[in-house]
Amino acid sequence: MIEREAYLLAGPTASGKSSIAAQLAREMGAWILSADSMLVYAGMDIGTAKPSREERAEFHMGGVDVVTPAEEFSSGAWLRAAYEWVKTVPAEVPIVIVGGTGLYYSALLRGLDRKWEKPAPEYPVIRIDRAIVRQRIADRLNDMFLEGLEEEKRLLHEKYPVWSRTASLAIGYREGDDRQKILTRTCQLAKRQDTWFRHQATPLYVEPTVAAVRACWQSKGPWKVQFST
Repeated sequence: MIEREAYLLAGPTASGKSSIAAQLAREMGAWILSADSMLVYAGMDIGTAKPSREERAEFHMGGVDVVTPAEEFSSGAWLRAAYEWVKTVPAEVPIVIVGGTGLYYSALLRGLDRKWEKPAPEYPVIRIDRAIVRQRIADRLNDMFLEGLEEEKRLLHEKYPVWSRTASLAIGYREGDDRQKILTRTCQLAKRQDTWFRHQATPLYVEPTVAAVRACWQSKGPWKVQFST
């Protein structure tokens, strides 16, 4: 087990959490651990809005490109990957954890297969109007198609004809998905994420700005996190 301090930020897809976390991590000289269940899949870049290779290298990003779409993945697998990653982080380097997969936060802060007797863990969650999120999703989807989402999907299915159950849940990569289906399913995902954090965490709601998150981190953080396999 490794105990480290970390700055946490969660929120629904398209809430701006990743760009906010990146800007603050850059200010702090921090490394970033992704808590996103789809960024773990190598090759699924455009459709998951994965950070660029340059940004991943800049922040020594963990939790990204861990397995192929043919492989199953779970909260336990993410914990193991997070543990291996944190062993590489120098003691003097701050850690930022950002993502929208609530199960990963629960696994990290409460553990797996334990009776939850304590209050739900408290950490910052982006609060943003759903109409704004929907517009951001639509805009981002347009960019994804322009960047070559259909070609990326075709090449991945050629390389990995059989996908794992968990990888098959990725929005935008199912056979026959059209733009409207992707938009609808992504908006539904954002709503589910928002509901999950509201009921399964003790959210410290913050506005989707760098200043708001910075102020929260300064007043409430960092959080003590125990990384274990």
